[in-house]
Amino acid sequence: MFEPFNDSVFQTEGSENLSLNMIGNSDDIPSNCLDVNSSGINRRKTIEVNVGDVVIGGDAPISVQSMCNTFTYDVKSTVNQIHSLEEAGCEIIRLAVPDEKSVVGLKEIRKETKTPLVADIHFDYRLAIMAAEAGVDCLRINPGNINGEDRVTEVVSAAKDHGLSIRIGVNAGSLEKHLLDRYGGATPEAMVESGLRHIGMLEKRNFNNTKISLKASDVMKTVQAYRLMAQKVEYPFHLGITESGSLATGSVKSSVGLGLLLSEGIGDTMRVSLAADPTEEVRVAYEILKSLKLRSKGVNVIACPSCGRVQIDVDKLTSEVEKELSHIKEPITVAVMGCEVNGPGEARDADIGVAGGHKRALIFSKGEKDGLVDYSDIKNVLVEKVEALAEKYKLENQKQES
Repeated sequence: MFEPFNDSVFQTEGSENLSLNMIGNSDDIPSNCLDVNSSGINRRKTIEVNVGDVVIGGDAPISVQSMCNTFTYDVKSTVNQIHSLEEAGCEIIRLAVPDEKSVVGLKEIRKETKTPLVADIHFDYRLAIMAAEAGVDCLRINPGNINGEDRVTEVVSAAKDHGLSIRIGVNAGSLEKHLLDRYGGATPEAMVESGLRHIGMLEKRNFNNTKISLKASDVMKTVQAYRLMAQKVEYPFHLGITESGSLATGSVKSSVGLGLLLSEGIGDTMRVSLAADPTEEVRVAYEILKSLKLRSKGVNVIACPSCGRVQIDVDKLTSEVEKELSHIKEPITVAVMGCEVNGPGEARDADIGVAGGHKRALIFSKGEKDGLVDYSDIKNVLVEKVEALAEKYKLENQKQES
């Protein structure tokens, strides 16, 4: 029987007053309260590579990276940005090391930070050796532009001595000229051949602690390059669409390209390259992973598109809720719904949800009606209930680990 959406739909059993205690019992708490892969995607089999204490490849979670846009010799600014990235959930951070004064800064930065650091090196092999000595966890190089077999040997020796991994970073914008001539441009095949050549340089020196990236600004060229390389090697892949653009356009390109690869099980660590604050790269990366259920860290906000039926300001409320809950690390789904069409169903399926009514909004907790709330109080109630649920998850997780 059809039941019109009116105030009677919002009646809660026994009381119209909102209960802030109806969060659920221990049976509602997931077995891993911090981060789970529930995607069902069969990931490509790779060897495992360590970047500091972060494992890349194998069955390890797909890790999230970013790169500081500060000058590495500016220690204070760089450390501050690293701390912001850490707070955002970044697990590996890359720093540009174009000169010796950057190496000097790198030594100080290492003393003040704990997150694994990657030194981005080009051309001067001595900088790679000095960065290894400064305490980084990984070197990002192209062996081919180190200029000389002996120099490559010295860099590999430094990596071995300090227990570092190496990322071979192939970029469509800097391919070797002979490959551009052979393939008629920076094709996926040219990118793969460049990567294989560089891998061969390291394998020749018995070095296998390697991961590889094959980046282009063209989405499908990048996707095709990774697909081809996946058929040839078992090294883990660092995914990225290089020079993808602004926050808006870059997020779309990265979501499409990286989403395609990840959905096929390709990819072990990732950076979303944006012309924006580096913390935005981290946020977008996690949203991509959460959308595929490859990671579940943090709050997942579901919100309806605004239309003429909505009874609450969904746009404003959603933005405010996301901002207020950005510190939550536990996997919690929050639904912000504006009307009677999908509102009750989506809100009921979420951990915590709200559906707008004609006079007041109905709060759901773990699928059950939890009470009515005035529009002006929705944000505060949602935040309070999510924080309470996150605390329950955190305590349960601590019990599981003890």
